[in-house]
Amino acid sequence: MRKTNFSNNKNNRNNDKMGKVSNKSARNGARTGRSNEEEVRFTGKKSSTSRGENKFQGKSSRDRDYNKKDKNYNKDREYKKKNDFVIKEAAEEPAEISPDILIGRNAVREALKNDRTINKLLVAENAHGGSLQEIIGMARKNKIIVQTVSQNKLDLLSAGGRNQGILAYTPPVDYAELEDVLEKVKQSGEVPFFVLLDELEDPHNLGAILRTADAAGVHGIIISKRRSCPLSSTVAKTSAGAVEYVPVMRVNNVNQTLTRLQEEGFWAVGAEAAGETFYYEADLTGPLVLVIGSEGKGISNLVSKNCDFLVKIPMHGRVNSLNASNAAAIMMYEAVKQRTK
Repeated sequence: MRKTNFSNNKNNRNNDKMGKVSNKSARNGARTGRSNEEEVRFTGKKSSTSRGENKFQGKSSRDRDYNKKDKNYNKDREYKKKNDFVIKEAAEEPAEISPDILIGRNAVREALKNDRTINKLLVAENAHGGSLQEIIGMARKNKIIVQTVSQNKLDLLSAGGRNQGILAYTPPVDYAELEDVLEKVKQSGEVPFFVLLDELEDPHNLGAILRTADAAGVHGIIISKRRSCPLSSTVAKTSAGAVEYVPVMRVNNVNQTLTRLQEEGFWAVGAEAAGETFYYEADLTGPLVLVIGSEGKGISNLVSKNCDFLVKIPMHGRVNSLNASNAAAIMMYEAVKQRTK
């Protein structure tokens, strides 16, 4: 019977364990010897090469960006939430502003002064200034609701426009009727002065023309229902409140309106680059309807033919045209100058 030497086998196993411990200690020693080296960890999937060697697919820890918390992080502190940033981004490219909203201090103040109906006033939390307090006081005196909101919400409602910390909800704008305005001018005893805008599409130009028209004493602005910019919050803000004082008439047919005014003794004068004479050589002292064309096309052919005469503004630069609101301002103040001699 064969004897098995159990003691020798036990010694051999102990020696193997001691060898493994020694190898582990050696590896730990080698690792501690690299204390100044940067430890590189790999993340990603583990796979093997065609030779059976292990490899890692992923990025080294050197390439990873860690979002570390602020040293002063406090769980009780209120940090910006994700939704706050979403609102801010949405305010940069929002939908078009509602036509039933007034933005800006001048537009809102003039609406209040003109007793225009305002349903609600929104004021930004961080807004300040004497003019703002004056507007709030006028609103409360007229028993209008004044609500405080965040600046982000105000920016969103005003389509990213410069709202100066205030916004007002108003009913839809009422356009004036041509016959009503004509009757009012007759009763005033003043020489009638209208401005007709032929297919003007830019709300900023319309607002600027309204502002100049108010300063120049124009009795009314005429726009067409087709292919023309309607009254809007942008128009109201650009006009600095002048939209509250200058009647705006919206007509179906511009040419029929010109004919109607000519029957009342008006002279229709069109501002056109191909005009027969310079604007300052024309007689603008009588009943006048000044015709201004669109930004890109100018006065349409049919409207141009229905004008009594066309005038031009001298151009000495390389650009051969003026902005519609600038051309209108030059023409309006030429009429003012001639009427005040």
